[in-house]
Amino acid sequence: MDWTKTTISATIDFDAEGKHTGDLRLPWSGNEKPLGYHPVPVAVIKNGTGPTLLLAGGTHGDEYEGPAALMQLLHSLDPVRLQGRLIIFPALNAPAVTAGARCSPLDDGNLNRAFPGNRTGGPTNMIARFIEDVVLPECDAAIDFHSGGNAYVFAPLTMVYLGAKSADNTSLELAGAFSAPYLWCARFTEQSTFNAAAVRRDIPMFATELGGGGNVNPQLVQLAADGLLRVMRHLRMLDDKVKVPAAGDAPTNVEVSVNGKLHATTEGLFVPAVTPEQPVKPGDAAGRIYSVTEPERAPSTFHFVEDGIVLSVVNRGMVKRGDLLLMAGKSL
Repeated sequence: MDWTKTTISATIDFDAEGKHTGDLRLPWSGNEKPLGYHPVPVAVIKNGTGPTLLLAGGTHGDEYEGPAALMQLLHSLDPVRLQGRLIIFPALNAPAVTAGARCSPLDDGNLNRAFPGNRTGGPTNMIARFIEDVVLPECDAAIDFHSGGNAYVFAPLTMVYLGAKSADNTSLELAGAFSAPYLWCARFTEQSTFNAAAVRRDIPMFATELGGGGNVNPQLVQLAADGLLRVMRHLRMLDDKVKVPAAGDAPTNVEVSVNGKLHATTEGLFVPAVTPEQPVKPGDAAGRIYSVTEPERAPSTFHFVEDGIVLSVVNRGMVKRGDLLLMAGKSL
């Protein structure tokens, strides 16, 4: 790893055999910690030669299913059963994770909108640049775990950005091996996400959306843990003594159009009429916004305008004009 490309250092050797845990040292002098460093937890499991798989959770600090699955893997995997290397960040945006917030309290940075980052910028930009310039070039594949956080609840899905030079097919294969119920393929347009960083490096990758709502869904944690093992088996990183759960049905491929996103047109109390994974058709009720501060006002009613499957629902009662209320994807 080329540590000259970052101001971040580490307390562990990423090339050492066995299982090791420690910190990234994130240098940032602020009111909370004027000297020293902000720790970003990291674990590396390595045995022999083989692929390097990057696993990241906590890119947004209020999304918990991924970090829980990564901790389960970290404490259950015997290194002798591995062939290759796992680089695990269970709380990549550690300041946000400890705060239970989407963005970092150090600089209000949204890590999944900060790539490619800046090695001498703020803490969020430093983490992004470290991943893009130091870690990703060492990797054969990557997974970034997300959920809906405090603000949304998502249907369990994987998301693949298409547009890499040669990695697209492998990304789709890995997402298929993970075997979430839904697979969302998006064309490479957004430049500032973790997925975009992988596309720039031509590295196979997918992200997840697994539930949310600010709590931990144990069924989705297990879905993620099982999917991880299937991905590792697909990459030939596990020996035959590791029991890998069989995949379920093939994922339903979905895409999201402009018409699939419903936004609030006014401020008020939103009462949804649907839940994630519910099929909908044109004219179906999506929900209502009530103006509780002006009870004489008639509610604003929302309807779906095309066939689809509900992929996310806002988890906040009170919403403001412009907020995303619901997202539905068309099955392909």
